[in-house]
Amino acid sequence: MQATKIGDRIVRVDAVQKARGEAVYVCDMTLPDMQYAYMVRSTIARGRIKAIHVPELPEGYYFISAKDIPAQGKNELWMIAKDWRCFAEDYVLYVGETIGLVVGPDRSVLKRLKAQIKIDYEEQTPAVTIDDGIHCVGGPMFPEKNSNVMCELFCEKGRPMDEVFAEADEVFEETIETPYQEHVHLETNSAIADMEDGKFVFYASAQCPFYIRKSIAGLLDIPYDDIIVRQCTTGGAFGGKEHFPDVLCGALLVAENKIRKPIKMVFDREEDTQFSVKRHPSKCIYKTAVKDGKITGVYGHIYYNCGAYLSSSYVVLQRGVFHGNGVYTFDNTYLKGEGIGTNMFPSCAFRGFGAPQTLFAIETHLDHLAHHLGVDPLAFKMQYLAKKGDETTTNGHIIEEVKLPEMLDVITRESDYWRKAKEYKPGCGRGIGIAMYNHGGAFTGNGEQAIIKAHARLVKTGDRVSIQVGSTEMGQGFKTSLRKICAATLGVSIDQIEYLDPDTSKVVDSGPTAASRSTMVVGRLVERAAQEMKVRWDEGDFTTEVEYEHPDGYPWDQATFRGDAYLGYGWGVACVEVEVDKLTNEVKTLGVWSSHEIGKAIDELIVHGQINGGILQSLGYGSMEKLEVKGGRFKQKSMSDYVIPTSMDFPKQFYHIQENPYPWGPYGAKGMGELVFNGASAAYVDAVERALNTRFTSIPIPPEAIEEAMKHVH
Repeated sequence: MQATKIGDRIVRVDAVQKARGEAVYVCDMTLPDMQYAYMVRSTIARGRIKAIHVPELPEGYYFISAKDIPAQGKNELWMIAKDWRCFAEDYVLYVGETIGLVVGPDRSVLKRLKAQIKIDYEEQTPAVTIDDGIHCVGGPMFPEKNSNVMCELFCEKGRPMDEVFAEADEVFEETIETPYQEHVHLETNSAIADMEDGKFVFYASAQCPFYIRKSIAGLLDIPYDDIIVRQCTTGGAFGGKEHFPDVLCGALLVAENKIRKPIKMVFDREEDTQFSVKRHPSKCIYKTAVKDGKITGVYGHIYYNCGAYLSSSYVVLQRGVFHGNGVYTFDNTYLKGEGIGTNMFPSCAFRGFGAPQTLFAIETHLDHLAHHLGVDPLAFKMQYLAKKGDETTTNGHIIEEVKLPEMLDVITRESDYWRKAKEYKPGCGRGIGIAMYNHGGAFTGNGEQAIIKAHARLVKTGDRVSIQVGSTEMGQGFKTSLRKICAATLGVSIDQIEYLDPDTSKVVDSGPTAASRSTMVVGRLVERAAQEMKVRWDEGDFTTEVEYEHPDGYPWDQATFRGDAYLGYGWGVACVEVEVDKLTNEVKTLGVWSSHEIGKAIDELIVHGQINGGILQSLGYGSMEKLEVKGGRFKQKSMSDYVIPTSMDFPKQFYHIQENPYPWGPYGAKGMGELVFNGASAAYVDAVERALNTRFTSIPIPPEAIEEAMKHVH
């Protein structure tokens, strides 16, 4: 067989199986004596539980609640924070909070029984929005500190901002808001619990199998190794299956401990839309000091709506704050972030992990400032582009060359940006916008070496090699990329490399499939393990295993948030051209041009797929994806009323991949799955604003938002 090389264009290793319908998802699985489970959820956003009325259950049917957690266990799920309860008891904090499960062999009977369960509440006033949370509507969620602030941090550099503001000719202030966003992974949340040789076994649609073990073991106070998680084929995730599978598996663990039969739970689309985690809404208040037409300082106060539990919100907020200056360097900066608790479904990871909110905000704010000053937004922003050696917002330094000027040259040329920007007069119905953005690779700060401590193992049997890591394939092409890295390093064919879905009893923990770290960190571990294996190839059958080693030269102080927050950054440029029908207020996207610096493309076909999906998802975020909230409940329930872009909305695209090899990644590669989401929404809004000669300070901007804005255009 011919050896596989990094530059080879190959068919994704799981493509044929999926195209033929042979891939096995959780919903496809049936085990002997299978039982089924449905969640009984809170119907109010905040209040005390006065009574739960459960009808007499037929033989073989069960109602599982917090009362079924053994005395030695704790009713908590460990999702970075330990505040998320497996089952609500005494009180509820959001619509959809799990109160119990109904379990039994017949799904139609279970649905009838679930409808018969009645819960009496003493309802209280909920805090729903960020402003509600700030002002403690309904009373503080944390009475001991008289506050709804779940987490907070700040970073600063340069001089005190009050001095900078005092010396400024003017201070330009804006509030930019971003919304909830639903993940819309095509496969809904699902899991199966079973027993095997005295251990609890889970089949799950999940990003992070080892997270599940750690999160739920405390419910029964059992060792992690008494829980085995087997990832099934996963039909999309985008961050929505990073921590949320813990909620399903935790409840199933308590039920399995009592019933000792296989139990299956699969959300329908309405459940998945209304009762699952979402992207954090944000409110970003920016104040920018200007003197002699130049920016002298930027102040940002960033609020994220965390929902009712902290979960991973603190690290999401950290990334948002650390990206709060975008791709720009300013002499003086103060950025403060606050995670606000509300009586909403907890917010969690979503592609970009907190960065898209602040990147949209700073990009839009600078565009508006440029228009206010009467200068071209792109020319204005280019004055402040970060470059190698610049000090970051966390007092670290940009260690790599920043290729944004070269990337801008490509995109402005291919899109004919400068001609169109001059030719399309404000309000003419056509507009072209451009945005620049970045994304820090891998875990923030010292997360990789202090918390994750990833491993990778290769097992050689004859002329075949098995990759044994906990990283997951969820549609992003990682099975192909990782096998390709391994094969190219060993000098063998990709057909000789095996990489199966992880089973926590058989593979090592390589950390979560999140934070744009899989190729950059785990791929590098596999490359190192393969390099060791290649030297010993003729020794017969053996195993190599390596552990993450943090590169020198990246200092970080977690207590003060000072130093290099990320090992490296991916960089991007997106340009969007639109045409607005002023009669119907409909926007047609005419074209998208993008350039992304990702170190080195391991597989260009996969990279193109990521760019396609990320940009379209970002355009949806900026243009049409709307989750409305009333009384703590999402009004949208399904794909029919939560609108996302489809293939019919897909504009003409031009892609450019800028190579700039990263020394600590496999073959120079960085992560790129999140980077490609981070900029198209800002470019889209910029284009629409120019087409209409108006300004938007919140997204999305569907036709009704355009209609409202045009009432104020003279």
